[in-house]
Amino acid sequence: MKGAKMGGTSGRRIINILATVLTITVNVLANALPINGQNTGQISDRFQVYFVPAGYVFAIWGVIYVGLISFALYQALPAQRNNAYLGRLGYWYPLGCLANAVWILLWHYEQFPLTLVAMIILLVSLIVIYLRLGIGLRHVSDAERWCVHVPFSIYLGWITVATVANVTDVLYSVNWSGWGVGAVTWAVIMLVVAAVVALLVNFIRADVAYILVIVWAFAGIAVKQATAPAVARMAAFLAVVVALPLVLSVPRLRRRLAEQ
Repeated sequence: MKGAKMGGTSGRRIINILATVLTITVNVLANALPINGQNTGQISDRFQVYFVPAGYVFAIWGVIYVGLISFALYQALPAQRNNAYLGRLGYWYPLGCLANAVWILLWHYEQFPLTLVAMIILLVSLIVIYLRLGIGLRHVSDAERWCVHVPFSIYLGWITVATVANVTDVLYSVNWSGWGVGAVTWAVIMLVVAAVVALLVNFIRADVAYILVIVWAFAGIAVKQATAPAVARMAAFLAVVVALPLVLSVPRLRRRLAEQ
């Protein structure tokens, strides 16, 4: 029984590595080939929506890729073979990776309503991982913090924003009327919803990495939507609101570090 369990653990670690390779490969090929003759950004630019950040903001994918690679390599180390803590992830990580890759294919082949299904699966998988790992609540080693907690915090933060953006794109693609509410107003509402989620995460988990991603995205939206002052101002304002608790917590963090 023990041997079977170890074999299962080894198999899961290998699957995690393969899943990481799949995600990064498909995302790179999406723009390198590009898939279906168009890159991801070109498709996104077709949607005249306001919940979209400036192009430079998407550089965060580079950080996410580095984080995923770090996680894949860390969990594959011999010392982590019997790490029950990492075992809590089950197969949620490869499920999320598969959803990520499928999203890219659906997006590039313009199956926009189906992209939302893939995005929700990815979001749910990351939320489950986040909860199972107790990120922001559990004390872990520096190695696990930087190779496990921080990568998933950044990834979840970005996918939180990406899910909202995906919803707005899909609604635009099906010519949704917005129930008579203007696109600018809906963008402001979505910004507020995302900010509330971020503040709740900050209050419950005090997860700096997650919050910084939200601030990064909001600042990018403020830059991109400069021609829509209501959206730009709200995005900038909420970026400050979301970041403020982190700024106020700096003195406390310094005292805590000094006591260690």
